[in-house]
Amino acid sequence: MFSHDRIWAAIDALAERHRLSPSGLARRAGLDPTSFNKSKRLGVDGRLRWPSTESIAKVLDATGATIDEFIALQAPERAGGLPQGAFPPQTGTIPLLGFAQAGAGGFFDDGGFPAGQGWDVVEFPASPDRKPGVYALEVQGDSMMPLYRDGDVLIVEPGAQVRRGDRVVVKTREGEVMAKVLHRQSPRSIELLSLNPEHANRSFDIGDIEWIARIIWASQ
Repeated sequence: MFSHDRIWAAIDALAERHRLSPSGLARRAGLDPTSFNKSKRLGVDGRLRWPSTESIAKVLDATGATIDEFIALQAPERAGGLPQGAFPPQTGTIPLLGFAQAGAGGFFDDGGFPAGQGWDVVEFPASPDRKPGVYALEVQGDSMMPLYRDGDVLIVEPGAQVRRGDRVVVKTREGEVMAKVLHRQSPRSIELLSLNPEHANRSFDIGDIEWIARIIWASQ
């Protein structure tokens, strides 16, 4: 039976088979690189968003896969929508990365979801309402004092709607990764408040931001 989760799981599995991220698979198929991002699978109103038959046809043509192979990749165990082996399983553990590594590139897709290799893991209680793609970032240095100290672990939910006053992790297109408080966001710019009063607040053009993810929990 076709379902939203299984269709997306098959796309993720096909990307993994060819050692690609979902973004890389979209590029190979001649689609917009963000077409298969996790953030594109739900609308802002929470409605399910499905890949078009044209997109699937282009993916099959680009990878040489048959429709039967694509259907076989929709196995129930893949229905969580995450590619097997792309990063550590999230049953009791979630992927962990240091802030310095996070800025190096290659660890996230265009939507800020975990991708690639090199992730460590950290224990985090599994629960029915935990969103796919949740991961952890380890604080390094004192730039986030006094709220977060060196060694604290921040649990981050990419793709979540963020509002003014939320604590967020932001990555710029230049590779800078920072934890801030969202002060204001418009279609053209974003303003961030620093957690450490000794560090200046920051403002960016929206085009300079690669992704923004909400901090949902911190171990201190």
